[in-house]
Amino acid sequence: MQETLHLSSKHSSFPKSHVLHSHHDFSTLSRPRIIHFPTLSSKTSITIPPKPSKSPELPSISPPSSPDPPDPHSQFEEKMLYLDSIGLDLFSLINDHPPIVCASLDDIKSTVDFMYSMGFTALEFCRICGMCPEILNSRVSDIVPVFTFLLREARVDGSDLRRVVNRRPRLLACNVKNRLRPTLYFLQSMGISEVNKHTNLLSCSVEEKLIPRIDYLEKIGFSKRDAVSMVRRFPQLFNHSIKDNLEPKFNYFVVEMGRELRELKEFPQYFSFSLENRIKPRHQCCVEKGVCFPLPIMLKTTEAKFHGRLEVCCNSSGPLRTSPLWCTNSDVNSI
Repeated sequence: MQETLHLSSKHSSFPKSHVLHSHHDFSTLSRPRIIHFPTLSSKTSITIPPKPSKSPELPSISPPSSPDPPDPHSQFEEKMLYLDSIGLDLFSLINDHPPIVCASLDDIKSTVDFMYSMGFTALEFCRICGMCPEILNSRVSDIVPVFTFLLREARVDGSDLRRVVNRRPRLLACNVKNRLRPTLYFLQSMGISEVNKHTNLLSCSVEEKLIPRIDYLEKIGFSKRDAVSMVRRFPQLFNHSIKDNLEPKFNYFVVEMGRELRELKEFPQYFSFSLENRIKPRHQCCVEKGVCFPLPIMLKTTEAKFHGRLEVCCNSSGPLRTSPLWCTNSDVNSI
């Protein structure tokens, strides 16, 4: 049942504009709202999208199988057979230089091919590896700079290159920047101009081998100038061991032979002769005969010439050490 609210304008205190009109203001609430859709004629066609076809199944792709890791035993056997084919015993090389086990067979083959291309024979290469097995751990890119250094900086003649390497194979295992070049500069600073005649010294360490020999000569009484003069006169002095060579020979020279340092300064080659097989026997022969030869005559002459001189001196009055005839240039040069 609907109730109508009548408000008298006379007693109403609300403005006229605010009077509620049920007919106009609430019509939307009392009547249902009708939504009109557009009508479709019979001629209107509706396109229905086709039913999506079933997507084709992609073949399952299995991840690529990783290659089987190389068999270490097979690699070792292959390396052993290859080295044996060129005349090298892998086990002997490993005994001398264990890192050869890790050397790549491809690198070894490249090194062998390069050395052959440089004119080295198979026999020479086997000898080089026997003296310096480290070469089998070197790559061609490590060896080429050594040959370049020897030719360009050390001034080794190309025709002499094989002889230089055969004489000192360790050169091929030396780093040019850290070993060969510093040693070259040191030898040149000592006044050794023709280093190409003493290339075996290039593989020596300046700090560990060359400088200690200079220091030892100063220690036993030579001045720095005399020590430098001795190594300039006889550069191979750098190759001799202090403990096993220089010390025992110097002690014998001073104590047993009673000679003066001046003689060693003039003839540093004394240290190159065998103490047991040359120096002692000949000195004892001189003592027995009462003869005192200059060091070059005593040590450089052949056995026949030495004993021949002894006989001459024994059958005649030999010169005293203070005599100017005791050591003449003609005697030294005639050796």
